[in-house]
Amino acid sequence: MESADFVHLHVHSDYSLLDGACRLDKLAAAAKEYGCKALALTDHGNMFGAIEFYTTVSSAGLKPVIGYEAYVAPHSRFDREPAASRGESAFHHLTLLARNEKGYHNLLKLASAAYLEGFYYKPRIDKEILAERVHGLMCLSGCMAGELAQLILQDRPDEARKRAGFYRELFGPENFFLEVMDHGMPEQKKIIEGLVTLSRETGIELVATNDVHYLTADDAEAHEVLLCINTGKFLDDEKRMSFTTKEVYFKRPEEMAERFRHLPQAIANTRRVADACNLELFFDETHLPTFAAAADVDNDELFERLCREGLRQRYGESPPSEATERLEREMGVIQRMGYVSFFLVAWDLVKKAREMGVPVGPGRGSAAGSVVSYCLEITSIDPIRYELMFERFMDETRGEAPDIDIDFCQERREKVLDYVREKYGRENVAQIITFGTMAARGVIRDVARVLRYPLDQTDRLAKMVPTALNVTLNSALRDSPDLAAAYEGEEQVKRIIDIGKRLEGLARHASTHAAGVVLADKPLSEYVPLARINEEVTTQYAMESLEKVGLVKFDLLGLKTLTVIDRAVEMIRQQHGLEIDPDHLDLEDPETYEMLSRGESMGVFQFESSGFRDLLKRMKPDRFEDLVVCVALYRPGPLGGGVVDDYVERKHGQQEVVFAHPVMEQVLRPTYGVMAYQEQVMRVVNLLGGIPLSECYTLVKAISKKRKDYIQAMRERFVEGAVKNRFEQIKAESLFEQINYFGGYGFNQAHSTAYAMIAFQTAYLKCHYPTEFMAALMTYEMTDSDKLEVYVGECRRMGIEILPPDVNESKTGFTVTESGIRFGLAAVKGVGTRAVESIVEARREGRFESLYDFCSRVDLRVTNKAVIEALVRCGAFDCLGGRRSQYVTVIDRAITAGQRMQADRQSGQTTFFEQFASASGARAVVENLPAVPEWNEQELLAAEKATLGFYLTTHPLARHSEVLERFANASTDRLRQFEDGTELTLGGMLSQIRHAVVQKGKSAGERMARMSIEDLFGKCEAIAWPEVLVRSEPLVKNEAVVFIRGRLDLRRDSPNIVINEMVPLEEAPLRLTESVVLTLDERHQDERSMEELRTVLSRHRGDCPVYLKLVA
Repeated sequence: MESADFVHLHVHSDYSLLDGACRLDKLAAAAKEYGCKALALTDHGNMFGAIEFYTTVSSAGLKPVIGYEAYVAPHSRFDREPAASRGESAFHHLTLLARNEKGYHNLLKLASAAYLEGFYYKPRIDKEILAERVHGLMCLSGCMAGELAQLILQDRPDEARKRAGFYRELFGPENFFLEVMDHGMPEQKKIIEGLVTLSRETGIELVATNDVHYLTADDAEAHEVLLCINTGKFLDDEKRMSFTTKEVYFKRPEEMAERFRHLPQAIANTRRVADACNLELFFDETHLPTFAAAADVDNDELFERLCREGLRQRYGESPPSEATERLEREMGVIQRMGYVSFFLVAWDLVKKAREMGVPVGPGRGSAAGSVVSYCLEITSIDPIRYELMFERFMDETRGEAPDIDIDFCQERREKVLDYVREKYGRENVAQIITFGTMAARGVIRDVARVLRYPLDQTDRLAKMVPTALNVTLNSALRDSPDLAAAYEGEEQVKRIIDIGKRLEGLARHASTHAAGVVLADKPLSEYVPLARINEEVTTQYAMESLEKVGLVKFDLLGLKTLTVIDRAVEMIRQQHGLEIDPDHLDLEDPETYEMLSRGESMGVFQFESSGFRDLLKRMKPDRFEDLVVCVALYRPGPLGGGVVDDYVERKHGQQEVVFAHPVMEQVLRPTYGVMAYQEQVMRVVNLLGGIPLSECYTLVKAISKKRKDYIQAMRERFVEGAVKNRFEQIKAESLFEQINYFGGYGFNQAHSTAYAMIAFQTAYLKCHYPTEFMAALMTYEMTDSDKLEVYVGECRRMGIEILPPDVNESKTGFTVTESGIRFGLAAVKGVGTRAVESIVEARREGRFESLYDFCSRVDLRVTNKAVIEALVRCGAFDCLGGRRSQYVTVIDRAITAGQRMQADRQSGQTTFFEQFASASGARAVVENLPAVPEWNEQELLAAEKATLGFYLTTHPLARHSEVLERFANASTDRLRQFEDGTELTLGGMLSQIRHAVVQKGKSAGERMARMSIEDLFGKCEAIAWPEVLVRSEPLVKNEAVVFIRGRLDLRRDSPNIVINEMVPLEEAPLRLTESVVLTLDERHQDERSMEELRTVLSRHRGDCPVYLKLVA
């Protein structure tokens, strides 16, 4: 048999999520290697990979056959009654293939209906919709879970014959085949015999398939692990989903021919089916959403009018010629490329968002480089003022769709999406699916769990994988000595990683893209299959495939900082009666730059990390352009390459700026000769090399993707062009090397400018309205106690008092008062927003006077005992008098009394308690509280931390602050400033101690410990290996205050300290003092006193050097 005579028609890729283990590129390569002429894709219940499959297989020179394995409901797809109660399956499998374009579009409709209408455990269709969408389809009867196979296994041959006749009648005799599979499973022998008989009796022909789930026989174990990841089981579980065969791999045609040697026509029919499937897809159309202007208005006319009106609004009634010419040029490009409607849609939704009071960001991505975007108020960044390039955004010769990304207030983004759906039609709008893949660290954790590898050792192993971008297990083994040693030294680790290599990169789950939304001129199911992910209608195609089929996306992002700015502006309005417009601040405000130059950027958008704060202190920005550079350069590439250092030193005159050519000076003078932006690379290549800007951007992308052949070709063109511009060849070649280097990290200038603008807005608000800004910031971060702790510390540094939670003063979020910021009740752990709403609503009737009064007025269904106890423990009832210990004691009685009072009130009765509380107030209630002592300070602080997530009123370490500052040479908030491996001393309180047993090496079987150490600035993880733990065991206790000496490990996600020594707080002066300095007033010293001092020091010799410091 020729290899070309067999075609695989039943194939599952990794888009059969956590079931298929085949990568599409490897499938195509294997099919080509095996001599196949065609290949089908039939993923479980979806078409996620259809377009990627089509292009990948076509590129390999093979015919792609798009299909999918449908789940067919036994009755109606709308039926949700448990099928088991009727003694039948909730669905059976059916293999569908597209013969032509009509069939493909019917597959789109079927796959969409399965998710949007028929989802019940799986996305299901039914025979009704199958009959409606049968045209252009080829049908195979399915695998062992198919309807016919199941009827044969159930010894119901008459029904099997009847159902086979139904499908033959539905699809037509030429388009329905009985599908035979043989993976050596006992049940399949019976199925094959039954199907052969059925074929003989009905004349329906057989077709042979292999139920392909992985690529090679060696992948069988990895696939079983994948199934365990899917089902949450362990590999050694006896009762788990498992394939009882190792033959569901991508077999060679010769293997299939041998297996079905008794049914040669079933093999030949695979080629017959493939020959009948002749789907051709053309990716040359764009399906833009239609903007519906007024009946008598042409979209082009409206577009031009809005742009020119916007030009006058932005640049004045007599706009500069540069702006006018730029606008006309951009409009021409947009009109010729056919994207007028696209821009009008963007204009419309931004305009509507502002009308609805939804804050909109100044811009995002390359769209901020467009004057049209600026004049239509899609963006708020002046491209001419900041020398931004339209060609980075759009260019006719590239033929790419524009990419407009828009930031909205996080909390009100959904209002914008609702408007888009209503305006453009719900069927025409969907969010975009995205696929999470099994990355190096994640796959280690997944596989280790399935193999029952200890959790603490799994965590240790996963953290050995470097955090670099696009890291793989192979690169991790190369770059991480610890991981390589574990791989070579422990058989179980080797097994985990070897299995992980087979699964790495596979799609793991589907989710909704954080921002992407597609709009089309027709219902989207005309162009793509749809799904429902987490209640959101999404496309089944990911972004790259959507672009191929001609759909254009908008990125409508929710940005929390816009919410914070909006809240802060509202608080300023309430507190000061001022109207602050964030888009029209003084960008030269010296006080804002002075604050940033001091590194006081905690809470400032993009600028709050410790490394960024250090950069600001070094750079001392004094103009907006410095902030733009900060956004562009504060990334691993520029930081590691010394580019940031060059910029800082040149800005302050510490390094000479030399330009090799006038063009370089023209382009790079604003950034002191440093190539900070992609646009600068493009300009240099354009002006000096004479290469069109469209190709310059292609070069930038090629450099970032390391396309060596293209880069080399452009190198030759650039050097040739530069020589024509009177630039020496050697210098031109050297310059291109710099371009190649700089282009690898160069950032989008338009995006940097837009995000620097948001950074400046937050910095300005923090500088001039710090209380309002910090209150708004903490309100947004209420659920993150770690961030709240940092921001509370920042408030204290700025002299802003943080007032504790108070049932009579606090609202849901943090609020500004005359004396500071009042803690929000919703930030208390265990107190939800519904409970807070009940408290605030009840307080409208007046202040609470006692716990009994409180319980009589709030909704006790949501403000339950747990909520009240959390409020007591955090101090929210302190305002009523009494002690927290007393209130905890009477909560049950107060709730019971409150319930009785509410019931009586509803029935028209008044109780003694209600009269008593209102007449005597909190004083009488205090007198009736039980006489129990208050908790001690340690208990009060522990309760505070448990309910707030951190210490608010004081810190257990506060009384040790002087000792901690004197003997520690590092703090938790500054660890990233040190080099990896630095030996340092840190002081703080231990918590979250976890003991474990070392699994391998010389300490195998011995105990070690992981712990957190918390100082006054934050906390970090630390590890004590056995030799250290043995010496320090008495100190390793929760809440113990100690100093640790150790080695800093920055290779993990967060800094760790490997402990060498632990020192009790009280022994610090003796053990941690490195030198003693005696400061003496020389006016009171003579020869005698100096001799006496020498004698004393001689009698008390030690290891610590003593230095004398004489002062006048």
